[in-house]
Amino acid sequence: MTPSVRGMHAADLDAVLAIQLACYGAGFVEDGALIARRLAAAPHTGWVAEHEGAVRAYLAGYPSVAGKLTPLHGEFEVAAPADSLYLHDLAVHPDASGLRLGPLLVRHAWAHALQAGLRHSTLVSVQASVGFWERQGYAATEPDGAGQQARLATYPGEPVYMIRRLPG
Repeated sequence: MTPSVRGMHAADLDAVLAIQLACYGAGFVEDGALIARRLAAAPHTGWVAEHEGAVRAYLAGYPSVAGKLTPLHGEFEVAAPADSLYLHDLAVHPDASGLRLGPLLVRHAWAHALQAGLRHSTLVSVQASVGFWERQGYAATEPDGAGQQARLATYPGEPVYMIRRLPG
C-alpha cells in the first residue's frame, strides 16, 4: 500500500502525540492542548502521512518570516504577510522507518508553500537531524537578532536554525 498525505485534523491528535512520544526525548514532547491550538492557528499547514490505514508521520508548520522561529513549547505566530513556511515539527514513527514519509511530507509542504507564494522554508534542526535537512536542501543560518537567538536556545542539545529557498 502506498503512503498518502492529507491535512491534519483534531481527530489525529492522539496519533500525533503517540508518534511524538515514540520519537522524542522528554524535553521535546509538547502537550496535546498546545498542538491543538497550533492546528487551530494554522489549519492549512499541518499534515499527516498514512500507511496501511494508520497515521505514521506528521508535519506541523505555519506561515512565517525568514529569520523568525518558534521557541520550543511556544505558540505559533502566523505572519501576515509571510515569506516562509516554518516547519516546526516533523516526526515519523520508528515502525515506519524506511518508508520515506519524512521527505514525502516535506515535499508536500513545499508544494503548499509555493502555491501560497512563499519564497523560503525554515526550521530548527534538533536531535542531530542536520544531515537529513541538508539532504532536503536546507542550510544552516543565524536567526534574526538576540530575541530569535533566545528562542533557539529553548531547544535542548545543539539546535540549528536552517533555511531553504523554494524554487519559483
